[in-house]
Amino acid sequence: MKKNNLYSILILTVSFLVLSCGKNKPEQKAPPVLPYPVVKVVKKDVTTHKNFPASIEGKVNSQVRPKVSGYIKEVLVSEGQVVKQGQSLFRLETQSLSQDANAAKANVNAAQVEVDKLKPLVEKNIISNVQLETANAKLLQAQSAYNSIAANINYANVKSPVDGVVGSINHRKGALVSAQDQQPLTNVSSIHEVYAYFSMNEKEFITFMEEAKGETAEEKIEKFPEVKLRLANGKLFEKSGKIETITGDINTQTGTITFRAKFENEKGLLRNGSSGTILVPRTFEDVLVIPAESTFERQGKVFVYKVIGDSLIDKPITILKEANRLYIISEGIEVGETILAKGLNKVGPGSKIKPIEKSMDSIVNSFETIFK
Repeated sequence: MKKNNLYSILILTVSFLVLSCGKNKPEQKAPPVLPYPVVKVVKKDVTTHKNFPASIEGKVNSQVRPKVSGYIKEVLVSEGQVVKQGQSLFRLETQSLSQDANAAKANVNAAQVEVDKLKPLVEKNIISNVQLETANAKLLQAQSAYNSIAANINYANVKSPVDGVVGSINHRKGALVSAQDQQPLTNVSSIHEVYAYFSMNEKEFITFMEEAKGETAEEKIEKFPEVKLRLANGKLFEKSGKIETITGDINTQTGTITFRAKFENEKGLLRNGSSGTILVPRTFEDVLVIPAESTFERQGKVFVYKVIGDSLIDKPITILKEANRLYIISEGIEVGETILAKGLNKVGPGSKIKPIEKSMDSIVNSFETIFK
């Protein structure tokens, strides 16, 4: 009997302690609902750019070569100097040519003396006219030889064939040069306007031509959008260029087609032999766009958080194209829907938020104009 009473007392004591602990336990509160930026899905015209390596050449790029052989006596210009057409660039040694010219001139004088001596004899019928004609022929021959040597002396003064900028000077004072040398004396390039050459593979070319406006190839070239040039330092050249020509065949070795775009270059920033990157624009009209940072990946798929009221639902999407910090979306969301813009790593499906609507541009924070 006593044992049963002790057992009952023990049960009552334990029950009392359990109830006491339950009453003292603090109530759990729901986590606070925090504000998060959201954006509405919109349709815009978006321009993307395809990049192609390019080489730059002056509109006129003329090699300067001597027409006669000789040693360089003077280099009259320096690399990078602006010169005019006809300006002297190099002067070759002409001592041997001058000696030949003196000898040729002496032959002309001797031939002229012979003609002058025969003329009165022919007039007096002392000799036949044939002898005078022969003397005249020898005079003309001597004059021709002299003129040829005189021209060579003039060629020893090497002049610029065009207005432009002097390139690398490949031969210096004392060098023996000739017209057959592999390297020219220098190049003179007219860089007031320059050409940028770049290539597309066959697939890119077909897509480009299919999307270009116009019926004929000539119309398409005329209506091609202007292109931009990224310089070697990563900056964009201040002026846009215009595609002017496309080669008529595909290079069988590289499988590419070459384009030529022209750029105005009044400041002379672009030089013959410069390199860069051509940016060819492509415009997508009236497409769904969202900020790239408003997406996340899971198991190889791309998702966004769709906002319904104050709750989040994850939805898979399909990306058509990336344009700077924007994604063009082909399916998964609709225009007018609201998605979480930032803070995706702090929430999950079913999370509660306080939506704060933001503009698309404020989220993208682009330094360039994205939308037309």
